[in-house]
Amino acid sequence: MTPLDDRAAVRRLLDRLALGPRPGDLDRAFGETLDRLLAPPAPVTPPRLDPLPRPAAAGKGDKGGTGGTGGKEAKRRANAARAEQERRVAVWWLDRLVADTTATERLTWFWHGHFATSEQKVRSPRLMLVQNQALRAHATGSFTDLATAMVTDPALLLWLDGNDNRAGAPNENLAREFLELFALGIGHYTETDVREAAKALTGWRATRDRDTATFDPDRHERAPVTLFGDRAPLDAPGFVARVLARPESARFVVGRLWFRLVSAAPPPADALDRVVAAYGPGRDTAAALRAITAEPAFRDPANTLVKQPVDWFTGLCRALGVAPAALPDKTLAKVRKGLTGMGQVPLRPPSVGGWPAAGAWLTTSAGAARLALAQAVVAGADLSAVGSDPVEGARTLLGVDAWSPRTTSALEQVRADPKHLVTVAACAPEYVVSG
Repeated sequence: MTPLDDRAAVRRLLDRLALGPRPGDLDRAFGETLDRLLAPPAPVTPPRLDPLPRPAAAGKGDKGGTGGTGGKEAKRRANAARAEQERRVAVWWLDRLVADTTATERLTWFWHGHFATSEQKVRSPRLMLVQNQALRAHATGSFTDLATAMVTDPALLLWLDGNDNRAGAPNENLAREFLELFALGIGHYTETDVREAAKALTGWRATRDRDTATFDPDRHERAPVTLFGDRAPLDAPGFVARVLARPESARFVVGRLWFRLVSAAPPPADALDRVVAAYGPGRDTAAALRAITAEPAFRDPANTLVKQPVDWFTGLCRALGVAPAALPDKTLAKVRKGLTGMGQVPLRPPSVGGWPAAGAWLTTSAGAARLALAQAVVAGADLSAVGSDPVEGARTLLGVDAWSPRTTSALEQVRADPKHLVTVAACAPEYVVSG
């Protein structure tokens, strides 16, 4: 295996940890680029969301305020306001993903897919934004702090039925998903562990009109619980600490980072050992990322990844200098339609398992949606940097290492129309797949 040269390695680093290069980014050294990506991010000001209108109180024969003309109209207004807030948060976040010069937003996006929570059930853009801020605050920090914040996050509690989890009648949903999908993986816990973990997480409640969850001691299981064979009283932070102390946890979390940032193939055993050692007892995400990028596998040309739709879209915006928040409303509607057509919309993962990876994104319908979305983005871009050799100029602009003969032939056929050419180039395999 001949490893990627330095320039190609920098391009891969920017693709995997920062959603793609901007003009000039590939001229920096690998180490300098990595240091910049792992630097603390600038403060972020989220959008202000006013309280949502509530449907009118129910009248006689008007159950829940949704029957009758007045109730239906109130419900329509509430749903429209919630949809508009969701749109605002999604556009704001896409803008952050494009603008960020560190790895923070890319890791915030990663954790959104890891602790996958959907507005479809939460029904509160405000709480989704609160969760987004928590993911960002811990994006490259301690996984312990992140996981502890998530088990009492109001959006996650609503998503995984935490309100139904109380002493005497535990709901196992959050406990099961935490063990299986968030911290340990299948096969590293028992059904007894799930039942006992649910007891440890009792007492927390979330409402859509409060930004934080509340703890009700009367709903919490006070009796000792038996988790992994050890019996003791346990609350939510203690539960997280007990789970993350299991030796399987570090290998699971590092494995998830590897899967999304390096290769769908499992890491070699020695590489996994080195990254886990860097992650350490402090469960330091930034240290794990630095160790991952130092592995020979990170520079192996064979370790390609198909870009997720949001990765692809935000990377294209970065390359072309397009800010999503500055796009006209009609174009933003096309962005939403395009991401929906490709199967990935911020704040709406399809399940608690998050979004798929690899070839799942390379469908005919997704290809058509990608082409339409590329046209919408390119339409508002300044393509003067393409220059007199548009095929080579598009390669440089998009940060592609090289075009294949087939792609070169396709691009040559449209070289007289820079917008058409860049649109085709953005949908070419060399750009859709991160090499």
